[in-house]
Order: sequence, then C-alpha cells, then structure tokens
Amino acid sequence: MSLDPDPVPPHHAPEPGSTAYLLQELQLFGYRPFDNEPDARPLPDAQLAGGAIADIFDAMATCLADTRIEPDLEDLLWNIVNIFHRAGERVERSLDDNEQLQRKLQREQDGSEIRSVELERATAEGITLIERRDAMEFFREAAADQFRLHLRKAWMPRTGSRTNHKALTASVIDSRDFLDRRLREKAAALLPAGTRIALSGGNAFGDHRAVWDALDKARGRYPDMVLLHGGGAAGAERAAACWAENREVPQVAFRPDWAKHRNAAPFKRNDAMLEAMPAGVIVFAGTGIQDSLADKARKLGIPVWDQRGKPG
Repeated sequence: MSLDPDPVPPHHAPEPGSTAYLLQELQLFGYRPFDNEPDARPLPDAQLAGGAIADIFDAMATCLADTRIEPDLEDLLWNIVNIFHRAGERVERSLDDNEQLQRKLQREQDGSEIRSVELERATAEGITLIERRDAMEFFREAAADQFRLHLRKAWMPRTGSRTNHKALTASVIDSRDFLDRRLREKAAALLPAGTRIALSGGNAFGDHRAVWDALDKARGRYPDMVLLHGGGAAGAERAAACWAENREVPQVAFRPDWAKHRNAAPFKRNDAMLEAMPAGVIVFAGTGIQDSLADKARKLGIPVWDQRGKPG
C-alpha cells in the first residue's frame, strides 16, 4: 500500500527534460528567455505606459498634498523619474558589454557555423538591448513630463547626462553596421549638432519670462540651436532648462566641479562653456561669475547679449 495520499499515475508523471515538463513550466511561469538569447516578447504599449506613469504621479501628488509629507513631494517625484533614468543607464552598460562581445566574436570568426551563430545571437541581443534602453528612456521622458506638470520645473539628473536615442527599427543588420551605429549614437548624444548658445544668470533672478523671451529670440535666429547653461538649481538657468524642455531644444548643463576646483569651480565652469565655442552668450543679472563670463566671451570675440539691466 502506497503512503502517498494522492499518487500520480505513471503515464502523467513528466520525465526530466521532456516536452511535458517544458509545457508545465511555461504554464506556471510564462515565457522565460535564457540569458544568452534575446527576449521575443513585445515592448509595452506606448499609450498604456504613458497612462501608467501619469497615474503614478497623480496618485502620489493627491496622496501627499496638504499633508506634513508635502515638503518631500518634489524629492519623491524626482526619484520616480530617476528610477527610469538609472534603469536606462544600466541597459546602456549592458550594451557596452555586448559591443565588446561582438568585437571579440568578429575577431574569432573562422567560417564555422557555430561562430557565425554566436555572432548573430550577440547582434540580435544588442538590438533587443537598444529597444529596452529606448523603452526606459520613453518611461523617463513621460515621467519627466509629469514632473514638470506637477512641479512647474524641468527634471534634470543631479549628475551625468540625460540623453535620448532613436529606436533601431531595422529587421536585419550586419554586426559591423550595428557597432558603427553605436559609435555614431554616442557621439551625437553627447555632442548635439547645431548652433550653440550659452546662457548664465544668478540663482536669485526670478523673471522667467525675460529668460524665455531672450531664448525665443535666439532660437528665431538659430533654429538649430543647442542651449548651454550652468545647470543652476534656481533662477535664470533653471528657467532656461525649463524653456529647453518645453521647446524640445537640446541642452548641455555645465555644472561646477566643486570637489575638484573648490571656490574657483564656477569660473572653471565658465571656461569650459566658452571652450565649446558658442555662437553667442546670453547673460542675466547675477554675481561676479556672470560678469567674468561676459568679459571673457568678449575677449574671445563671442557676441554677448547682455540682459543684466533687466530686473529679476
């Protein structure tokens, strides 16, 4: 007599590695790709994803408004955007590893089918990683839009860059073309093409309309404008970041490196901004930092649009 209260009939018991076992796993856990193969499942629907992000922000703002936790709301919402920003950076690092793997497999090609399949698989995995990165950037941009709507501020990372990449939609692509595309993407993302216009102003400058008007005039003159600014957390430079976000103009934030340059950090930042060779510099009221930038720009022959006479 068996001690098992519910014995499994022999013809129902799956053997290890059998088709029945695989089907049972799929029923229990769904599709699970192996580590070395691309994921064939679809990307999230853009409309549903955007709605989900809006719901998250609406729920947090409604829950915390008019409570003692409301002073923490900005930081909490900033971190929601940052979750997707960091996730995209992690996928980008995986892309770098995939790039090195493809280069290694290219060197090892000997005409055999095994080596060829390995390279094809690595290329397919790289394309999947690009799509994942672009999806994370979509989530980040949707969250950044909600951050701006709720707080009337542009979302900016506290360190590093915020870059956007176009999705790779080609169904068939050669490994070497894929790697060359990655190099072009990196260069374009970190060094946006266009006419560079620099802006600087003090943190106490509060007339955002004057900032937006000046930038609109500059963009009218240079439709391919790229905005360079000091990445200030308030004042003219914060307003400029919001303008660039709203107008979808590429922006590069030159933040002072306080740890390296200490008190000279803002002036070293000015030098770095001018080394980018802007076509013009817009200066609003501030401190000696703005005065120094205007003086150095004039000495280099760079046109200065002096707005320091405007009350802020």
